[in-house]
This record gives sequence, C-alpha cells and structure tokens, in this order.
Amino acid sequence: MSNVFGEILRVATFGESHGPAIGAVLDGVPPGLHLDLRFVQRELDRRRPGTSDLVSARRERDRVRVLSGVFEGVTTGAPICLVIGSRDARPVDYEPLRDRFRPGHGDWTWWAKYGVRDWRGGGRLSGRETAARVAAGAIAKLLLGPLGVDVAAQVIEIAGIAAVRRDAAVAARSPLCCGDLRAAARMATAIRRAKAAGDSVGGIVEVVATGVPPGWGDPVFGKLDARLGGALLSIGAVKAVEFGDGFALARMRGSEANDPLTPRGPASNHAGGILGGISDGAPIVARVAIKPTSTIDIEQDTIDVGGRPARIRARGRHDPCIAPRIVPVAEAMVALVLADAALRQEALRAFSPPVP
Repeated sequence: MSNVFGEILRVATFGESHGPAIGAVLDGVPPGLHLDLRFVQRELDRRRPGTSDLVSARRERDRVRVLSGVFEGVTTGAPICLVIGSRDARPVDYEPLRDRFRPGHGDWTWWAKYGVRDWRGGGRLSGRETAARVAAGAIAKLLLGPLGVDVAAQVIEIAGIAAVRRDAAVAARSPLCCGDLRAAARMATAIRRAKAAGDSVGGIVEVVATGVPPGWGDPVFGKLDARLGGALLSIGAVKAVEFGDGFALARMRGSEANDPLTPRGPASNHAGGILGGISDGAPIVARVAIKPTSTIDIEQDTIDVGGRPARIRARGRHDPCIAPRIVPVAEAMVALVLADAALRQEALRAFSPPVP
C-alpha cells in the first residue's frame, strides 16, 4: 500500500476516519525554516468540517501538534511529525453498513484487493485523511513563500452553475470558496436543494500557482504537469484534471493554441504554465472535476461481503458538495509538488556546470 508521496520532499500520511488521530510525517524539509504553526492551523481551519449547513456536520477542531523536527520554532532537518486528534468520531453510525458496500465509494475495491477493510466511514479512504495533506502542504507553502511562489484555488462551478468572475480575495471570504458572489448564491441554493432531497452535487475547482520561474520540472516521465496531475487525482473525489485550456485545446488550431514567446515570457497561457513538462514562467493553471459526494440518503442497490444483492441507505454526516472543502486540499497537493520541484532544481544547479 502506497502512503508516501514526493521524491526529495516526501510526505507519508497515516490514520483513519474514525480512529483516534490522523497525521503526516514530512521528510526532506531543509533546516532553518521558521515553521509558523499559526499559519498551518489557519490552513487546517479552511478545510475543517462543521462550519456551515453546506458542509459535513461533523465537529472536529483539527488542532495540529508537532511532535518532531522543529526546535525553538525552526526546522532541524529531521522528519516533521504532525498529529491531528479526532474528537467527534462516531463509528457506531456505520454499524449497519459493516457488511455492505456503499456505491460510489472505494469500499468494494478495497475489499477486492485486501480482503479486509475498515468500514467506519471508509477508514483510510475517507476524506478526513486530507487534513493531514493540508497540514503538510502548509509547510510546503512556507518553503515556497520566500521564492515568491503563491498557490491559490477557488470553486468555479457547482451543480453546473459556473462562476463568471475569478477573485481570490472574495473566494477567501466565501463559505463556498467562490470568487463570484452571485454565482455562489445560486450554488448554495442548489446544494441545499440536493441536501433536502438526500442527494449531492459535484463541482470544479481551479488552482493557480503564480511566481513559478521557468525551468521547474523534468521532460519525459517526470513532467511537472504529470506530477501535478497525479497529485490532484490522488484526492479522493477528483475524477479529471486539465491544465490551461485543457480539453478545449483539442478543438483549436495550432495557430490558436500556441503561446507566442516574448522577451518577458509567453504572451498568452493556453498551455497553463507548463511546456514539455517544464514550467515556462506563466501562472500554472489547473482545474479539477469533483464528483458528487458518494454518501447519499437515498436507497441504492449494492452487494454484501458475500456477494449477495442488497439495498443500502447511507445515512450519516457528509458533505452535500465536497468541492469547497477540496480547495485547501488542492492547494496543498500543488504546493507539495512545487516545493519538491524547487528542491530538485536546487540540487540540479549544485551539480550543473555554469551556463556560458
């Protein structure tokens, strides 16, 4: 089972949805970084459940503790262990589901692979695991900050309702993490209607990384967009990723799709900031498609652990739309990839001859 992500900057997450704690071990952080724990906590607060009727009602404070790798507020170069306790776990809610697989979840595929599973809210497959990613990603953001790199995401569509405006400042204050207040109001109505019907809706989140210099990433198998795509697709509810104009590029001509080069860099950004697997200096733009939350209060067909037909109604605390809470998770995964790319680039420069 793979629980480790990254090459130079590596993160391993641990814990289950209704276990005593979740967390992450971050290895490869250079010594001497001031670890602003208040910033890490603010990032976790953005992902925390129980903040409105538009998200899961589970009440978790998600307070992070640092067990190692930091002394007097500064990283030592040793592995950093981050732990987040669980205070509002209710495994009893899942007792009726212990012998049945929830449609849309990884219950059945996990069982098919391992022959054993944690049925308490999906265990390791639960979205709660992403809190550990956000904590680790916050440290990656602290690494990127002095390099002038910023990563920000926002919801641009929910239930087919698209945002017209992109405004990171507005999105930061919006319960739906959307930069278009008019669209957000319509999105909220759609979420509440789906919730009232026992159903759920999906959405699209856009992530933009600015300040990334040209030259990060590798050609062929180590392409920066391939690494970013893999990182974003590792988020449970994400089913598709596109960069720049993405699928729309398939309907363009080369004369439209190419980004002309100027002494200041690309004149446009159809490629989304990456060419040949390497950053080109333009903002890196990625969008992820998020499926409707699989846990719904509607009876569905399924099978039990014996392979027999069954019916299931998955009551419990769940997000009627997971897109807003994926915003800080998407940022964290992009930040982890970019911080790793920055460290790889620094290592490359250390062993490369000077450019004439």
